[in-house]
Amino acid sequence: MEIENSLRHLLESLRKGEIDVDSAMERMSMLPYEDLGDVKLDWHRSLRRGIGEIIYTPGKSDDQLVKIARSIAEHRSNAIFSRVSKEKYELLKTVLPDLEYREDARLGLCCFEPPKERGNVAVIAAGSSDKPVAEEAAGVAEFAGCHVERFYDVGVAGIHRLFNLLPKIRKADAIVVAAGMEGALPSVVAGLVSSIVIAVPTSVGYGASFGGLAALLSMLNACSGGVVVVNIDNGVGAGLAASLVATK
Repeated sequence: MEIENSLRHLLESLRKGEIDVDSAMERMSMLPYEDLGDVKLDWHRSLRRGIGEIIYTPGKSDDQLVKIARSIAEHRSNAIFSRVSKEKYELLKTVLPDLEYREDARLGLCCFEPPKERGNVAVIAAGSSDKPVAEEAAGVAEFAGCHVERFYDVGVAGIHRLFNLLPKIRKADAIVVAAGMEGALPSVVAGLVSSIVIAVPTSVGYGASFGGLAALLSMLNACSGGVVVVNIDNGVGAGLAASLVATK
């Protein structure tokens, strides 16, 4: 009821000419969330960020996920379920029958309305073991309306595999690079392109990689300029950041 009253007051102000459309949109982006008790859904996030709710599924009970899914269905709001197991997907699909599942990316994509078209994003993976994180980033960027091209298994152990792909990569408005081991690839790529490079350290590697910490520190110390770094295995954050950069 609080949200409904706030919207009614806002629309009345707009009708009376007390505020203009831009001011109304700005105020709508700050309206309250939906309180479901132990779950609070922010239905106005898409107004602020251009992409709806992203629900991290691990740690949530079946009851919580069903409650969230029912509310999404009621509002017909675009949303992403991240790190979704096949079992959890089957549960969510009982409420959201059109939910798309991308198993490699561990994403459940709920799309009622096509997103606003954005720019081009290149997603690069150093090795095939980095693919799940790269696919997570690619899936989020596509869901946000970006055109995504993928370039996989082009790491520094055979850097010549990257060079003939550079003309395509250089067309991207934003570039996501996922790499484990020593995490050197983002710095190499950034030295060869003009677009921003969003580096994603992955937890791929042998013992001294410390579950991706070595790659994270390497990326934070990148020699090339224009490299920004998200957390270990954070494909969601990288894809979202790329979509915000690649906005038409």
